[in-house]
Amino acid sequence: MKYAWMLVLLVSASSLAEPMRYSLSQAIDLPLKRPWALVALPDNQFIVTEKHGALVVVDNNGEAERHQQTLPELYSEGQGGLLDLALTQDYYTSGRVLVSYTRGTPDSNQLVVVSAILDNGVLKDIEQILAVTPTKDTPVHFGGRLAVLDDGTWLVTTGDGFDYREQAQVKTSQLGKILRFREDGSAPQSPPFPEAPYIFSLGHRNTQGLVIKDNQIIAHEHGPAGGDEINLIEEGENYGWPVATMGDDYSGARISPFRSYPDMKPPIVNWTPSVAPSGMIYYSGEQFPQLSGKLLITTLKKEALLAVDLNAASDVETVFSDISQRLRDVNVTDNGAVLLLTDGEEATILKVSANSQ
Repeated sequence: MKYAWMLVLLVSASSLAEPMRYSLSQAIDLPLKRPWALVALPDNQFIVTEKHGALVVVDNNGEAERHQQTLPELYSEGQGGLLDLALTQDYYTSGRVLVSYTRGTPDSNQLVVVSAILDNGVLKDIEQILAVTPTKDTPVHFGGRLAVLDDGTWLVTTGDGFDYREQAQVKTSQLGKILRFREDGSAPQSPPFPEAPYIFSLGHRNTQGLVIKDNQIIAHEHGPAGGDEINLIEEGENYGWPVATMGDDYSGARISPFRSYPDMKPPIVNWTPSVAPSGMIYYSGEQFPQLSGKLLITTLKKEALLAVDLNAASDVETVFSDISQRLRDVNVTDNGAVLLLTDGEEATILKVSANSQ
């Protein structure tokens, strides 16, 4: 296929020690519709989830093919739909993946996790293994990001449902939480809250970024008007929402009198005003050594890619600042090029490669 190339010479609008020179290309010709996740497959292939229920497989030549899926009771409204896809630890032999999507109706919907076999872009043998309770009647704040721990158990983020924010502090509700479960959907052994065995952490608003690196769990979440956060997640901890938040309501009113609260974990990064973080990865590629060991975070409202060094979390940099559009997710090719999934009804994948000339 032919790429639409645009060559750019950049001195980043950040505090990076050396200028980053890069070339920018559109990596696929196929327009993407309401994409959510950009997931690496073997052999430098990638797969994109689209919220209306399709998977788009992109091969290592940039050729893309869309496959509409059959997901039971898919609810694709507002922020809902087909969300994340993650490879199991034995994917290379089993082909098995976990998928998060929203199921139900406008009056009663929920986030679910299913197990399936990914066969040439089609999900087969779909089996529901987890359903977030209670159901709700709002089309927003679902969370949905998946990640696997070293012991083979899984995490999935859940949103607070917007109108149900108080439930983020209620252990009988799975809204506004990070849940932990086994690959068959059963509860893990020795949970921090025996009365709520799936809850790993609580007090979250709408967590959409989740990275596990060197046994450290890093998550980011959307605040209201301000109060977007990066948190270091620890089992059994409370991250405050809505009791403590740096953000305010969209009307300007205070959500809570507390910016912090005893026994509730403060964020390591706070964005006020909001940047609306979306995807997140840990960069370890070779093309951009200035980014090595940093988190790369796509944003919707700020329309930028941010780099965060966890060893100096107050140092948040904007990188590739010529790219000024809503960004939904980020990933990296085998050779260290950065792939950026844009957002919207006519989205695409942008490829950022180091340019030594």
